[in-house]
Amino acid sequence: MTTLNLGILAHVDAGKTSLTERLLYAAGVIDEVGSVDAGSTQTDSLALERQRGITIKAAVVSFPIDDVTVNLIDTPGHPDFIAEVERVLSVLDGAVLVVSAVEGVQAQTRVLMRALKRLEIPTLIFVNKIDRRGADPDRVLANIAERLTPAVVPMGDLAGASRIVEQLAERNDQFLRAYVDGARLGDDVIRRELAAQTRRALVHPVFAGSAITGAGTPELTRGIASLLPARTGDVDGPVSGTVFKVERGSAGEKVAYVRLFSGTVHTRERLPFGDGHEGKVTGINVFAQGSVPQRSEVSAGEIGKLTGLAEIQIGDAVGLPASNAPRQQFSPPTLETVVVPRERSEKGRLHTALAQLAEQDPLINLRQDDVRNELYLSLYGEVQKEVIEATLASEYGVAVEFRETTTICVERPSGCGAAVDFMGDDDNPYRATVGLRVAPLPVGSGVRFGLEVELGSLPYSFIRATEETVRKTLAQGLHGWQVTDIEVLMTHSGFTPPPPYGFSKWSSTAGDFRHLTPLVLMDALAEAGVRVYEPTHRFFLEIPGDALGPIQPLLGRLGAVPLSQDLRGAVAVVEGLIPAAQVDSLQRQLPELTHGEGVLESSFDHYDPVRGALPSRPRTDHNPLDRRQYLRVVKRVMRQGLEG
Repeated sequence: MTTLNLGILAHVDAGKTSLTERLLYAAGVIDEVGSVDAGSTQTDSLALERQRGITIKAAVVSFPIDDVTVNLIDTPGHPDFIAEVERVLSVLDGAVLVVSAVEGVQAQTRVLMRALKRLEIPTLIFVNKIDRRGADPDRVLANIAERLTPAVVPMGDLAGASRIVEQLAERNDQFLRAYVDGARLGDDVIRRELAAQTRRALVHPVFAGSAITGAGTPELTRGIASLLPARTGDVDGPVSGTVFKVERGSAGEKVAYVRLFSGTVHTRERLPFGDGHEGKVTGINVFAQGSVPQRSEVSAGEIGKLTGLAEIQIGDAVGLPASNAPRQQFSPPTLETVVVPRERSEKGRLHTALAQLAEQDPLINLRQDDVRNELYLSLYGEVQKEVIEATLASEYGVAVEFRETTTICVERPSGCGAAVDFMGDDDNPYRATVGLRVAPLPVGSGVRFGLEVELGSLPYSFIRATEETVRKTLAQGLHGWQVTDIEVLMTHSGFTPPPPYGFSKWSSTAGDFRHLTPLVLMDALAEAGVRVYEPTHRFFLEIPGDALGPIQPLLGRLGAVPLSQDLRGAVAVVEGLIPAAQVDSLQRQLPELTHGEGVLESSFDHYDPVRGALPSRPRTDHNPLDRRQYLRVVKRVMRQGLEG
């Protein structure tokens, strides 16, 4: 039997969880269709999801369509939980993008479609809620073609035979010649060509229906089976898979959701994963036929839940890394907050709870400020903060409060800089020589570390210690923000080797390099100089035409830059760029200025240089910018460690 790993994606409230329920019901996996409002759906199993009526965590459920096993992954629609969608994209064979027939294409719909197109994931589009008041499938179809992709092929009631053939002919010269020459193109020929182009993500068939009533879902089901690429996989090949979700079991053990691309994993076998880790698989459950039975193995194409791998993390490769592992498709969180327990005695429990939540969502980027004894979290939005607060209270019994949410900036080097500390210098108390040169890289490059010293001139453990420390130190640049798009080259090195007869207290250790590297790196960065960049959103604003006058001064005050302005009858549409920190202010003032009729869509676009006074973030490390303080604090910490 072949397997299709299928993602269901949508803007919040478009009806994707209801569509999941309808597909499960049609396949005979459930006896009745669950309700999001009633909290009775299969995939929204968390208490918070049932209470709020939104999907927070990606969930997997399996059902058959003829001889194809479909592993359906229901993903969150709210933009605050886009990280869950990010992780799912790497394991999909195909996707269904759900669009409301009432609201049409929305902000998150466009973000999702851009990612699906970049990854060339075969995608069907389902126009849902055609039974609702205000539904207009034909208008939404035109909306999809205009704002998502022109490569749409209407199916079912939306279809016209000539429109289907014309779309296919645009992307296949042989098919085009046959069409132009008047050759008779039978239904079988058209269906085969449609399937071929859909599986190559060249076109996107559009279906219409209602998940609530079931209208149009049989046609969608047939489309899933016939148009999307089910896989068989090489079960005897080398093991290769990806971890896209981690949760805790009833006994507190880690459970890793793994999609296998190749090979077979058995219980009790030792499995390599991540960056040099290895563990013994103690249990396997495989999604199949609406349940997750315990099995002795999981094979290529399947999704399994593996236990026993204590060090495993989201994003880890299992076995051999996948050759087509995608880059990050969505923006990182752009907001940050401090979380504190309401009871001071709960600090330890709070840290443990947040560490476990960070296992499930690494992008919350738990940071501990050892100077002020505070915990920082990165966020996508206020809803995510509310969910974290409720989760800590309900699942961990810890009541918390949040400080004011602030915007996360980044730093990039302005030029090149270099520094070196030689072993034996008066202000270098470590048995190490470290020289570093920094230089800017193109936007999106991240951090690159390289060597200009001979590879054999320094023990590998010291090189690794230096690189790890460079990456850790760059989490806080000259102004306290993450430094990115930077190249760091090691230009000088030196150490004291151990004597022939064994270890000596005068020998160099990896610790010497870890302690010295931050000082050298900050000196090099200071010579290079940095610029601070703030996140900028692209916005789409739809307002009554008579509200355009009052809105324009507001956009100016908020630092927004309109890129286009269009009057469409009585409606004005403005698109442009706005600092992320000002989006909430625009959203709050919009109702009063537009008589409650304004609609704002926004999503991260890029980082822009900060104008005026540069914002800074309090440091949470030992502050290598102040050499005297740094050396004093590190010495004290080392002494406490020895005494402990």
